[in-house]
Amino acid sequence: MANPTFTYKVRDKTGNIVSGEIEGASSSVVAKALRERGMVPLQVEEKQMSVLQTEIRIPGLSKRVKQRDIVIFSRQFATMVNSGLSLIRALTVLEEQVESDPFREVLSKVRTDVERGTSLSAAMDRHPKVFTDLYVSMIRAGEIGGVLDETLLRLADILEAQMNLRSKIRSAMAYPAVIGFLIVAVTTAMIIFVVPVFTNLYMELGDAELPLPTKLLVGLSTVLTSYWWLVLSLTAAAVWGFRRWITTDQGHLTWDTVKLRLPVFGKLAHKTALSRFSRTLAVLSRTGVPILQAIDIVADTSGNKLVAKALEEVKDSVRAGESLAQPLSRHAVFPPMVVQMMTVGEETGELDGMLAKVADFYEREVEDTVSALTSLIEPILIVVMGISVGAILISLYLPIFNIAGLVS
Repeated sequence: MANPTFTYKVRDKTGNIVSGEIEGASSSVVAKALRERGMVPLQVEEKQMSVLQTEIRIPGLSKRVKQRDIVIFSRQFATMVNSGLSLIRALTVLEEQVESDPFREVLSKVRTDVERGTSLSAAMDRHPKVFTDLYVSMIRAGEIGGVLDETLLRLADILEAQMNLRSKIRSAMAYPAVIGFLIVAVTTAMIIFVVPVFTNLYMELGDAELPLPTKLLVGLSTVLTSYWWLVLSLTAAAVWGFRRWITTDQGHLTWDTVKLRLPVFGKLAHKTALSRFSRTLAVLSRTGVPILQAIDIVADTSGNKLVAKALEEVKDSVRAGESLAQPLSRHAVFPPMVVQMMTVGEETGELDGMLAKVADFYEREVEDTVSALTSLIEPILIVVMGISVGAILISLYLPIFNIAGLVS
């Protein structure tokens, strides 16, 4: 459970009265922490949260920090460090101006840890939900190399690139997703509300034999209208079981393998994983992160378990003394172009530059694939909707056509 928030009023080292908020186990603990910062506590009170604020806190959402906030923070932090501001001063300014309350709380804790003598990377490492292994490792490398401002800018670039790539894919898939939802909604509504009307009509016809398509449609309508609770329960159980299965190591690996083998979307998933792999490894290599640690980070951030598994085996080979490109060639998930570019990069000492070119290539490939998919899927989905509705209508009217034929 999170510590309560306290409001305080103190006299700082210059004699000015300053007020603010801070988390702590109790008022005495907060007062002690303020005194350790060289301040004289004048008033420390627990902040009372209104009923409305208490009710709108949703577990898992209220404490979430958006990636865009981290990108903006990284760029501003880099500018301040480059301007000569101390880490504590820069963190204090950023803490005051950040708009996200959860992020402000995290920055407050990071600043407090830095004031107590903890390194910036170690302080950030205590908040893994906000600062990933990639972020912390690069900050640590920047601290050691004395290029923290440059490292922060690189972090902002890579996070922004990842964010833009995801945004493009989501935007491109939004329209097909809406059309797909409409197809399911329209066909379900027709089966639940329209088919029963015709079913009553068929019952008035007596013992006339219904065509097979009509029988199947009437049976499906009966299931959805009479046993809807069972359908919903089985669907929920299937979704829950699938989500549990893909959280297991074997399930995750199997599902990611299947995704890469899908007819059209598999290429998109593969190119996205290669783009992320190349971009992340390029930045880590340029920053000076040790290669074995960089492989671990890339494996964790690749977004695909099959790629991660291959990188684990590559790591063992590199530890045994092989180059980085050579063991990659033994895994089909890495195309020959990637391996050859990395081989040239290692031979010329320009591995980070070659990886950046590979990342640029696959990012363009992802954009082209998304555009092609969008233009291809839209008409296909429209045709599917027409076929679905048409099949239902034909199945409904088949008995009427048969009766008309008999009468004539």
